[in-house]
Amino acid sequence: MTEKNMNPANNSAADGVAPLSKVQQKVAVSLNRRHRHEKLFKGVGLVASLISLLLVAILFINIFSKGLPAFWQSAITLEIYFDPEIIKISDKPVQRADETDNAFRQRDIEWQSEVGMINFNRLIVEGLNKVLPDANQYRRDVQRIVTSGERFAMRQLVIDNPAIIGQTKTLNLLTDANIDVWLKGNIDRSLPDAQQQLSPKVREWVEMLSEQGIIKNRFSFALFMNADSRSSLASAGLAGAFMGSLYMMLVVLFLAVPMGVAAAIYLEEFAPKNKITDLVEVNINNLAAVPSIVFGLLGAAVFIGWFNLPISAPIVGGLVLSLMTLPTVIIATRSTLKAIPPSIRQAALGLGASKMQATFHHVLPLAIPGILTGAILGVAQALGEAAPLLLIGMKSFVAQVPSGPFEQATALPVQIFLWQGNELRNFFEARTSAAIIVLLALMLTLNGLAIWLRKKYENRW
Repeated sequence: MTEKNMNPANNSAADGVAPLSKVQQKVAVSLNRRHRHEKLFKGVGLVASLISLLLVAILFINIFSKGLPAFWQSAITLEIYFDPEIIKISDKPVQRADETDNAFRQRDIEWQSEVGMINFNRLIVEGLNKVLPDANQYRRDVQRIVTSGERFAMRQLVIDNPAIIGQTKTLNLLTDANIDVWLKGNIDRSLPDAQQQLSPKVREWVEMLSEQGIIKNRFSFALFMNADSRSSLASAGLAGAFMGSLYMMLVVLFLAVPMGVAAAIYLEEFAPKNKITDLVEVNINNLAAVPSIVFGLLGAAVFIGWFNLPISAPIVGGLVLSLMTLPTVIIATRSTLKAIPPSIRQAALGLGASKMQATFHHVLPLAIPGILTGAILGVAQALGEAAPLLLIGMKSFVAQVPSGPFEQATALPVQIFLWQGNELRNFFEARTSAAIIVLLALMLTLNGLAIWLRKKYENRW
């Protein structure tokens, strides 16, 4: 529409109609001003949305550009001969018919301890001697090529299959963390030798083996299958943190969700409307706004101080996160129940159903999609929490993957916090971003599941 068409005063003059009165002219001017304000508001809103998307895009680009390289890690391919002269152990114990389980377990532990005394580093050095002709002259440098954690992987190979002794196997062994960052170009190669983490000979070997294809980047299964490590930084992984988060989320699912849904059903459908219920509702809304670190203080004082639950255990973290998630589940469930039309309740009651029958047979089935959405969003929020977990001791270094909720563990957000402060920043900066990508993937999956459930099962009234 042109400016001429939008001005009624001009149209009336052109058509030979009597000019508009002053009141009508003021209305026309006001209308034009409102239209300009509307366009301005739409423009500001569009710019704000674009800026928000731009900032999110910058954040994701920064995280992915740093984190994706960590999913590939340099490894060296070696022919390892499991020399019987080095691996001198007795036969793997087999349980006898007249032997008790405890006695057999004791013999098995002793045999594994015997395997643990083997010098697997010597096997690795002999494998390196095959690809490095002058390795015998630089024994200390040779031992810095393969990360120290690989000897434990070789020990596990012998434990799982003792028949491997006397055979030659081709193994892909992780290189040292400093070699990994050197090959990825994260170290300034112009620095003098005194400031380099790798000796000149090791750098020469690494470049030669990389050109020959003996050292190459491979997908880092260690990132997902290993627990954290301080003695072998290249072997550090997220398995321990992932299992810790999994156990905590299971506690939240089995504790906070049923309690939250039950409390919401009672408050919305059965509780009398009086000052007491009003006070409870206000407190629930206030709890939803309490900083998460306060729940960590509560958990440290109550669950650890009074109930003597183990420090840094997923059960304590799950209880703390359940307290934090409970208000979210209650509020989401009550909102879903309020959205159910009153006519459904009235129809059920009119046909002779009791209050409980009307609620559980008619109202609750219709509210399940919204309840599931609220529960999943609450769990996703709990998954990304780190502050309350730091206060209950889950920032401790844990080198083992927990096998239960009562063993020491850490969580994915806390593992990110720990890696971010590691002294080997060149290596763990990428590792930290990779852990963030894993955490974001889990949270986006949960949020996507919530949206899918809502779209698939929601009822429109």
